[in-house]
Amino acid sequence: MADALSAIPAAVLRNLSDKLYEKRKNAALEVEGIVKQLTAAGDHDKITAVINLLSHEFAYSPQANHRKGGLIGLAAATVGLSAEAAQHLEQIIPPVINSFSDQDSRVRYYACEALYNIAKVVRGEFIVHFNKIFDALCKLSADSDPNVQSAAHLLDRLVKDIVTESDQFSIEEFIPLLRERMNVLNPYVRQFLVGWITVLDSVPDIDMLGFLPDFLDGLFNMLSDSSLEIRQQADSALSEFLQEIKNSPSVDYGRMAEILVQRASSPDEFTRWTAITWINEFVKLGGDQLVPYYADILGAILPCIADKEEKIRVVARETNDELRAIEADPAEGFDVGAILSIAERQLSSEYEATRIESLHWISALLSRHRSEVLSFLNDVFDTLLKALSDSSDQVVLLVLEVHACIAKDQYNFHQLVVSLVHKFRTDNALLEKRGALIIRRLCVLLDAERVYRELSTILEGEADLDFASTLVQALNLILLTSSELADLRELLKLSLVNATGKGFFLSLYTSWSHSSMAIISLCLLAQAYQHTSSVIQSLTEEDINVKFLVQLDKLIHLLETPIFAYLRLQLLEPGRYIWLLKSLYGLLMLLPQQSAAFKILRTRLKTVPSYSFNKEASGIPSVQTNMNDDPLNGINFGSWLKKFEQKQKQHRLHLKSQVLSHTSSISSKEVKEVQTSEGPSIVPDMSRPPSRLSRKGP
Repeated sequence: MADALSAIPAAVLRNLSDKLYEKRKNAALEVEGIVKQLTAAGDHDKITAVINLLSHEFAYSPQANHRKGGLIGLAAATVGLSAEAAQHLEQIIPPVINSFSDQDSRVRYYACEALYNIAKVVRGEFIVHFNKIFDALCKLSADSDPNVQSAAHLLDRLVKDIVTESDQFSIEEFIPLLRERMNVLNPYVRQFLVGWITVLDSVPDIDMLGFLPDFLDGLFNMLSDSSLEIRQQADSALSEFLQEIKNSPSVDYGRMAEILVQRASSPDEFTRWTAITWINEFVKLGGDQLVPYYADILGAILPCIADKEEKIRVVARETNDELRAIEADPAEGFDVGAILSIAERQLSSEYEATRIESLHWISALLSRHRSEVLSFLNDVFDTLLKALSDSSDQVVLLVLEVHACIAKDQYNFHQLVVSLVHKFRTDNALLEKRGALIIRRLCVLLDAERVYRELSTILEGEADLDFASTLVQALNLILLTSSELADLRELLKLSLVNATGKGFFLSLYTSWSHSSMAIISLCLLAQAYQHTSSVIQSLTEEDINVKFLVQLDKLIHLLETPIFAYLRLQLLEPGRYIWLLKSLYGLLMLLPQQSAAFKILRTRLKTVPSYSFNKEASGIPSVQTNMNDDPLNGINFGSWLKKFEQKQKQHRLHLKSQVLSHTSSISSKEVKEVQTSEGPSIVPDMSRPPSRLSRKGP
């Protein structure tokens, strides 16, 4: 300290702490001259002493004017040192950087000015202090004082120039500092950071692309900034990096893919669009690197397919098609389970387009990796069943295609039909709204006869008789009316002359017995007219209820459709088809005379050529009778009629038990209501003497 006091006159030191800027400036010029002389003399000990004096007595002083003087003095000393300044930077830089956080804005301003002058002198030599300087500049970029901000911007430009010229700058040491600040929300700091990223990326010797994963998320974060200028700067930087990625032979796609996946679900439209655009390029460029990330990428793409913005939808759909076209193998890290899980999760999306693409993915996985998908079947099967209730017909049709693909083998086929029946049982609305669509489509995809045989087998032992009856009626109506099941109807027409037709007819008979009208319809299709008449004759008073009449009404209307054209033409030969005629008259007799169905059937029967049933007794042959008696068809109709009657008896008993249960429930409820309205029980308490009222005579 004594060396410094002997080198610098007391007057200079006083002026250096004066409140007037001019006096401090003149004092600093004096210090510059003194340091120049000491430098020329090579007296670095005295120079060190002078710097220590300026630092401790001035720059670190509690007095603001002293601190201002110390800063201008340190800058002047650096100018005086000139080429020799580098060896004293360890003393000069710390007090200046410390002043950047001074409470006095003027001190912060002079700190910027001082470091600016120091940097001009030492240039690249101060790179070793870069991180500390960068940290200070980052804070000053958001300073509350506009003058300080302006001074910091000038200093920032100079530091950038120096860094771009230097070969000593360490990007490895800088990146952690940058990464730490990338999520700062202050707009001035964001501009400062983007500026530095852009500048460093422009330096050929600095590989910013290699460190892009470290600050990519921060740049994406800035795309939703409230400031248009910051959004544009971030977008410009990202566009430049994406172009570099396209031209680079080596890129770390994996780490960046994780970031992009998160950003693709951003609430900000521009951020989503940029992220999905990057993902699109990555899918095209990434190759094997991206295989482990396919599930995450798919999870980002599928929701964007239904984005409200068309440009996002277009890019997302293109990316989805690109990704699905890549035939990766599980041995290469392709995680079938993860992809399947994502597709399953997106089946619950509120957007139809997303649900449709999810099903396309499941179909693609089944076609390429069937065994792997089936190993995860328990995880997705319930979701696929629930999807049958989807509001979109297209989704339901695709779900059925997936189910059909799964059900190629017998075990999964059986499980599908069992699960479908259970679904219909627990969700009556599904059966009403989608039942016909589901059954018809499965018949196309899985062979109609196979589907109906399996359904019939399951329904034979169905414990819920009401449900069994309802489902059989639905299946019967589909069988009678669906164009997809025309071949089944043709097969049933051959039941009495063809072994295959007979087998199919008998496979349906027991389950169809849950509904008398279904059996009648089935027998009419099979042209088993004598048995049809027998079934009608076996009906009891209890069987002919409102439900029966509703079903009968539907059948009468169906008899007028092209499906039963063959039957109507057979009426031209009443002698040949006497049992058909008897069956139709039997149905007519069951219909209320005032109903529309009665009038339709009566009108039809009036067109039949006149025929007397007495002719049957006189021995006129009936082809239908002969066919029924032919042992070659091998059908014991009497035995089957008993099975029908037994099944109907079960239904009658079930109905009676329901009525009794309902009546009992109502009676119990009425008793409770009466007890509640009349107050306490009227049963007398025998431990008490009778009241006067009880002693009154008649």
